Amino acid sequence: MNLAGKKVLVTGAGGFIGSHLTERLVELGAEVTAFVRYNSRNHWGWLEESCYLKDIKVVNGDIRDYDSVRSAAKGAEVIFHLAALIGIPYSYESPIAYLKTNVEGTYNVLQAARELGAEKVVVTSTSEVYGTAQVVPISEAHPINPQSPYAASKSGADFLALSYYRSFDLPVAVIRPFNTYGPRQSARAIIPTVIAQIAAGSRKIRLGSLTPTRDLTFVKDTAEGFIQVAVSEGSVGQVINVGSNFEISIGDLAGLIARIMGAEIEIETEKERQRPAKSEVERLLADTAKAKALINWAPRYTLEEGIKETAEWIREHLAHYKPDIYNI
Repeated sequence: MNLAGKKVLVTGAGGFIGSHLTERLVELGAEVTAFVRYNSRNHWGWLEESCYLKDIKVVNGDIRDYDSVRSAAKGAEVIFHLAALIGIPYSYESPIAYLKTNVEGTYNVLQAARELGAEKVVVTSTSEVYGTAQVVPISEAHPINPQSPYAASKSGADFLALSYYRSFDLPVAVIRPFNTYGPRQSARAIIPTVIAQIAAGSRKIRLGSLTPTRDLTFVKDTAEGFIQVAVSEGSVGQVINVGSNFEISIGDLAGLIARIMGAEIEIETEKERQRPAKSEVERLLADTAKAKALINWAPRYTLEEGIKETAEWIREHLAHYKPDIYNI
C-alpha cells in the first residue's frame, strides 16, 4: 500500500504520538483527517503549533461517541487509532474512565471501519500489557499480564481488535510500542519529567522507583513504525512490537539525561510517584525481530540522540510544563 493520496483518519491526532504521526502522513502525501477531542475552546492539541496545519482537516468529536467516530471515518481508507487515556497513575483514580475510553472507544473505531469498509485499521497497544517481563527479550508471544487498570483496558482493546479480524475479516493490525519519548510528551512520563525539572533549574530531581527498566524509542521512529504497519500487507491480523531492543533503569536514565544536559543532580524518591508494589512493571525489553522481518522496521535514533533533541525542545517550550508538581 502507498499512502500518497490515501484518505487517512488519525484518532488522537492532537496528542503526543498522534501529532507526530499526522505530520509524517502529510509529508508522505496522504489526505489526513485529524480526529481530536471536542472542547469548548476548539483547541486542537499539539496540531495548533504544527507547520502542516493548513494541510490537515481537523474534526472535533469524542472517541466514546459512536456517532462522531462514524462521521469522521466516512471516506477513510486507512484508520490509525491512537485516541486513549494513557496516564497510568490516573487509572488508579478512575478505572471506569479507561474502560469507556480505551475499550468502548476502540469498539467505536472498529465497528465504524467495519460498516464503512476501511482498507486498513491500525490499533495502538502498549508494552504495559505484558506486565513485568517473564522472559526477555519480550516477543509478541509473551503472556499478557496487565498490572494496572490502564494496561487492562488496553489489553481488552487489543483482543477486541483481533476479534474483529477473526470474526469479520476486518483488516486490522495491532502495533505495540514500548516506551515512546520525544518532543510534546507530557510530564507524566520519565524523560520529560527529568528534563523539565533540570531545565527549570532544579538539581534535586524528584522521581519514583529507580530500579525498573524501560525500553525507549524516539517518537519519530515510533511514527515510522505506525506507517510501516499500515503499508504492509503482512501485518493484517498481527500484533507487532515496536521498541529499541535496549533497556535502561530509571535511575541510570536520569543520570544519562543529566550528563547530556550538563547538570549535576541529586535524586529524591517520593512515595506519591511510585506505583503500588504489585502494579509496578519491573522490566521491559522488546524483541523486535517480527517488526524487522514483517514490516522492515528498526529504530534510527540512538537514546542519546533522542534525548538531546527532546531536551532542546522542552527547553524552548518549558512554559507547557509544571516541573514543580507531580503530574499524574
